[in-house]
Amino acid sequence: MKKMKMAFLALATLALLATGCGGGGGGSDDDDATPSSGSTTTSIPAGFMAVPGATFDGTTAITGSEVFIAGRTVTIPSLLVCDHEVTQAEYQSVMGSNPSSFSSSPASGETQANRPVEMVSWYDAIMYCNKRSSAEGKTPCYALDGNTNTSTWNTINEIDDNGNGEVDELEEVGNITCDFSANGYRLPTEAEWEYLARGGNLTNSGQTTYSGDDDIGSVAWYDGNSGSKTHEVKKKNPNGKGLYDMTGNVYEWCWDWWSSSISASTPPTGVASGSDRVFRGGGWGSDASDYAYRAKRTPHSRYYYLGFRVACFRSE
Repeated sequence: MKKMKMAFLALATLALLATGCGGGGGGSDDDDATPSSGSTTTSIPAGFMAVPGATFDGTTAITGSEVFIAGRTVTIPSLLVCDHEVTQAEYQSVMGSNPSSFSSSPASGETQANRPVEMVSWYDAIMYCNKRSSAEGKTPCYALDGNTNTSTWNTINEIDDNGNGEVDELEEVGNITCDFSANGYRLPTEAEWEYLARGGNLTNSGQTTYSGDDDIGSVAWYDGNSGSKTHEVKKKNPNGKGLYDMTGNVYEWCWDWWSSSISASTPPTGVASGSDRVFRGGGWGSDASDYAYRAKRTPHSRYYYLGFRVACFRSE
């Protein structure tokens, strides 16, 4: 893991301000994204971008990528993708609390509530997805042992090995599955995330070093410009798909189990099991990270450099 310059800030009361990652209106890179009367095409909510799908056929590997490799076929579905990382306001409105370390003292001119949420585990992220899906009348994507109702989930056993009343060990419980055809919110797969970060470009022509530009400072908050803190989302330039902060601000959880050796036979949604989940991108406290950078953490881990963004399957 790249070096993090960490300085914990005390949690403070958060004043909620909406940033519009789901509601009426919105943007798209497709001319036909807004349906006409009688169309079944999914409308585009505010704060989301419609990203058409594509297939990488594995004929030519993308240089530097460990995901889009020779011999591997990966089909990316059409998606609705939140153009920003989930904010503290959005997370609190769904989950009822704000766990973020950076919960006060935003940079000058920035709105505290619109900073990305962090200190969220992979489990926290998928619970947010299901709860938000249910609240908005969408079909939840995630199930624990076949059950999508998060109020009944117990994803972690807290084990007191020493009998001293303190948690000594965390143990994952049950089998988490994802219905990728459901219309609810979910984390991108690792392949989807890299496709989005590359602006939908699955060739070796026209690639940039970072998501949207060769100049890291124009598209990302990292240790060279962040001032050792997170920043309000959407303050840097977006990439070619209209997505912000893909290689900076906070790292982002993905669906996949970690594999150190993706092969031609690895499914597009990743390996079937593991002990760590993938996260991608770049962070406020790290050196500049290109969009091929991969990392892992246990799914119950919480760090103040790690957040997430959501996506939805888009029917056309």
